[in-house]
Amino acid sequence: MNEPVQDRRVRRSRAALTRAAVALVTERGTAAISITDIAEAADVSRPVVYQQFGDRDTLLLEAALDLARHELLADRTSGVGRDRALAAARHFAEHRVFYRALLTGSCAFALNKGLSGLLVPVNRQIVRQLYGSRLDERAVDDLATYLTGGAAAFINTWLVEAEDPLDPEQFADRLMRIMSVLIAGAATSHDLEEPR
Repeated sequence: MNEPVQDRRVRRSRAALTRAAVALVTERGTAAISITDIAEAADVSRPVVYQQFGDRDTLLLEAALDLARHELLADRTSGVGRDRALAAARHFAEHRVFYRALLTGSCAFALNKGLSGLLVPVNRQIVRQLYGSRLDERAVDDLATYLTGGAAAFINTWLVEAEDPLDPEQFADRLMRIMSVLIAGAATSHDLEEPR
């Protein structure tokens, strides 16, 4: 079945706008990019930006989430190993200027919330691998959410405050040290019970 021309146009213009947003924020080092500049770089009209995203912050948020989905989550490295940690560290280091601009701008909270929405399911799988059937689903969800928030704070601090150039190898080692503590704790812990 042929997809409607309108749908293809919408997807093409959305993709062009998100790519332009990433490129301009990265080039300028700030999220304070006008909708006019983004529309011109994407070769679309300003009304198209408003029709598809509503405002600049939503466009920037969607650009970041698309970037994470296509690059960060596209890595199918399984488990909690160093390869997965290194792939994540390389992604964030490669796009540091973009993420740092958003993390210090007006859409920082929405970005953290959106990335958490993408990463909680990944961390839920990791928690299940670590704890097996020793945890009920609520405890799995709570621990995955907690780990995601902690990892976000750790990564955000690295992106925003660390000196240039970022060292993904060193950061992956730091992530693995944290994971080794969690894994050791998982190996020796008892079932987590609901508080009474």
